Amino acid sequence: MSTQGRPLVSGLGVAVALVAWVLPAVAGQTQTVRSKATPQKAVDQPSAPPRTAWGDPDLEGTWTTDSAFGIPMERPAQFAGRAELDDEEFAQKVERDARTRRAAEGAIGSFRGDGAWLTKSYRRTSLVTEPADGRLPPLTPEAAERRRRAPRGTYGNGPFNGPEDFTNYDRCLTLGVVGSMTPKIYGNGHRIVQGQGYVAILNEMIHEARVIPLDGRPHPGPNLRMFMGDGRGHFEGETLVVETTNLNGRTNFSSTEAKLVERITRVAPDELRYEATIDDPKTYTRTVQIWLPLTSPPGYQVLPYDCHEGNLAVFQALSGARAEDRALDEDRKKGIIRERTPVQNGLGVGGARSGEPGPGNPAP
Repeated sequence: MSTQGRPLVSGLGVAVALVAWVLPAVAGQTQTVRSKATPQKAVDQPSAPPRTAWGDPDLEGTWTTDSAFGIPMERPAQFAGRAELDDEEFAQKVERDARTRRAAEGAIGSFRGDGAWLTKSYRRTSLVTEPADGRLPPLTPEAAERRRRAPRGTYGNGPFNGPEDFTNYDRCLTLGVVGSMTPKIYGNGHRIVQGQGYVAILNEMIHEARVIPLDGRPHPGPNLRMFMGDGRGHFEGETLVVETTNLNGRTNFSSTEAKLVERITRVAPDELRYEATIDDPKTYTRTVQIWLPLTSPPGYQVLPYDCHEGNLAVFQALSGARAEDRALDEDRKKGIIRERTPVQNGLGVGGARSGEPGPGNPAP
């Protein structure tokens, strides 16, 4: 069983045209932070974007959003009005990311042993690109009520009487379409495989797999609803565009009216740009767009994620809840009235409750 981490989010910017591939990157926009797993090598020469044998843009590979972990989901107040760091701030971020990576080599890095953590630094001040202020818009009253009723799971204090009292994440069910792509504290691998007329995306965390047809077939009728919805894709120039509908409204308080448009572009031999636009008028008061980079460090692999609803996470939480029930009874007998002990000592996800739209988890 994999130890579950705390979902964290990131985003992706506007798709890059062909000229962005063949010209060198704008100086200072990104910087590679070298690790023991990524030795210094000669700069890659500009080349045409690769193609599959049948002529589609080649997005295949094993990718990670580890480097996006260093970008805040929402824009901090000190960067208000600025989508990018200035030169001095960026230099400080590069050094900060390097320190984080060095510290991770003895902790998080040892989990994988591949040195993939924060190998590139970015100027972005937030992963939210729309609204333009880099902040998630307010929830609608309907969505706020869905959030109020939703279980907090192990990020709350219980009581836990059954699996329905846990989040989808606690139960190893799903993180949703966007939540599966965004960076967490571990498990940020993504594998893309292409075939004639199809693209498949495998996410490491909770091992979601999406098979996306490219043949123009229509979405199914409205009676078929799924956690990951129904994705239909096509290429616009060098960019894979995926439209997802038929969501069941059970991920991160989204609604069944949500529509997602994802855009994936290969902008360098070892980098993709991912952009997701969330149009859900019953959840957000405005359309939301996030941007995030996916990199492919040498030797990176998607690892098994042996997490399912019947494994130990929910069982242990329910066992702990029964032990807490007994402890509360004993304290009451002694005249001690207290709140339930926090399961995770009050820890949340980027300042948000687990699974709720916020700094950690944009819907859906």
